[in-house]
Parts: sequence; C-alpha cells; structure tokens
Amino acid sequence: SPKYDLLNHLLSANIDRLWRRKVIRMLEKRQPKTILDIATGTADFAIAASKIKDSMITGIDISEGMLEVGRKKVLKLGLSSKIELIKADSESLPFDTGCFDAAIVAFGVRNFENLRKGLTEIQRVLKPGGEFYILEFSKPAKFPIKQLYQFYFNKVLPFIGGLVSNNKKAYTYLPDSVNEFPDGLKFLSILADTGFVEMSHHEQTFGIATIYKARKS
Repeated sequence: SPKYDLLNHLLSANIDRLWRRKVIRMLEKRQPKTILDIATGTADFAIAASKIKDSMITGIDISEGMLEVGRKKVLKLGLSSKIELIKADSESLPFDTGCFDAAIVAFGVRNFENLRKGLTEIQRVLKPGGEFYILEFSKPAKFPIKQLYQFYFNKVLPFIGGLVSNNKKAYTYLPDSVNEFPDGLKFLSILADTGFVEMSHHEQTFGIATIYKARKS
C-alpha cells in the first residue's frame, strides 16, 4: 500500500493521471451529485472526481491498508467533507438500491472475483439514468505497439514493480489479469447482459487502456 501510488505513476509514466482526468471531464458534463468510486484503492480517482462541482464521493475498497493511505491523502488535501472512504466488497455493496447518480472504477473490474455479480451490484445502486464509467487496461492490437506493449508489460513492468515493492508476485499478476480480461466489445456485451444500456468504449494511448461508458435504464 505505501508504494502503490509511486509504482502506478512510475510504471505508467504518469499517463494514468491523464486517463483519469479524461474520464472526469466526460462525467462532469452530467453534473452528478453522488458518485461511487469502486475499488478506490488510495483514492486517486475519488480525489479527481472531487473537482466536479457540488459532488459527494463515496470510495469503497476491500483493502484497509489502501484505504488508510487514501484517507491521509484526502485529509491532507482538505477534502474530508467531500470524500468518504469505507471498507466494502464491490460484489456486495452496503448501499440501498438507486442511491448514486454515477459510479466510476479505475483498474478494478478485472480484479472482481465474479465480474457479472460485481457489475450487477453497481447497476443496482445507480439511480435510473445513472452513468457508469470504467477505466481499464486493454490489449493493443496493431504493430508495433502490440509487440512493444507485450515486452514492457510482461518483462519490464514485473521486474521494476517487484524490485521497488519487494513483491514480485503482485506485478506478475498484473499482466496475467490484463491478458485474461474480456476487453473491448466482449466487455460491452457483459455490460449489456448485466442490465446496462447505451454502452460505448474509447481506446486510450494506442489501446493500452480503454474508457467504457454505460447507463442504467
């Protein structure tokens, strides 16, 4: 947890910040008042969402260690009145049906133990018409980006991540989980199966990541 932010920004050359900001600009057009940040981790996405006027953000995560880091960041930035971080399971959300205007998640859905169950829960807690934004890694398909990406993601990233974090397994898991995730049109199909409508996806940085957008009917 203490080195999570450092490694995220180091290994992505800070591009992850740009992706998050782009999602928030898309969401800001809807002016949501209540936002749920799923798998908030150390609250980077929740903090970015706090820029939306009059918004209140609830961030949830199953890791108390991550949440502790996030709470310190929120306190330091003077955002305690706008952001609440609580320990909760994304596949069993402790909220009433239809209580959030929007939901966001960055690099978290591929870690759901049961993807469809997690998405169904998120759909449940959204208000009718509520929007859902997902930022997730994807797999570039075009030469030479595909080959460069695979070399970096499968060789360089696990080595640097393991060296800095002293947890080689965690950064070996990352490329494995991305390779197994049903990205692109496959993920849009799963969103539709779990009750979402008006799905779209927008590739970022040559397809390294993708922003998915969906709405509760």
